[in-house]
Amino acid sequence: MMEKHFVLIHGTCHGAWCWYKLLSLLKLAGHRATALDLGATGVNPKQLNEVTSLSDYVQPLMDFMSSLPQQERVILVGHSYAGLCISLAMESFPQKISVAVFLTAYMPHHKSPPITLMQEDLELAKMLIRPSRMYMEDFSKEGMLTEAKFGSVSRVFVVCEDDEVMKEGFQLWMIENNPTDQEVMVIEGADHMVMLSNPKQLCQCLLKVGQKLSDFNLSSNCQEQED
Repeated sequence: MMEKHFVLIHGTCHGAWCWYKLLSLLKLAGHRATALDLGATGVNPKQLNEVTSLSDYVQPLMDFMSSLPQQERVILVGHSYAGLCISLAMESFPQKISVAVFLTAYMPHHKSPPITLMQEDLELAKMLIRPSRMYMEDFSKEGMLTEAKFGSVSRVFVVCEDDEVMKEGFQLWMIENNPTDQEVMVIEGADHMVMLSNPKQLCQCLLKVGQKLSDFNLSSNCQEQED
């Protein structure tokens, strides 16, 4: 499989630090992997009182996507609340995203507003977690996501079977109430913080996403040559 670039976006109150196990596994598999801190999270220098809007919160992601070369396409992964954040990136940069992976995450529809562990890992989270906001008043605006941009990006949803935060039933409800073009993967026995508790299984899911992209691109190239 050709080298892929995975971009990992954390959920609320967490930071890029939560991906540390997955980053190593993806890089060992021969891929690029980038984990970002959103506004006032992780080691981002802003304090919560300085991040007064949704645009402030997602600005690091938007700046990163803007900095990518026009020809580069990434696999964008959003965990939990970050499903809403990567949706905004899909709307702004659809041409730079090969596929968006919603990891037990909020997955909105373009026709309606989004509003409608091991012990050592727990101790690490206690030290690094920072307070955050949900910015739901911003997400309640109509027309934030469009079919032409957000809707043009392929999506994959990863269900975590034993998630006590995003219950499996709610995950399945979101999948059923969105277009059916996305693939659904299930990680059995995985809790909400799957990147810490089941990093190897999560890595295998993401590698499968990358492999299918490579197979699709190869098939498309062969078809173009035949034509």
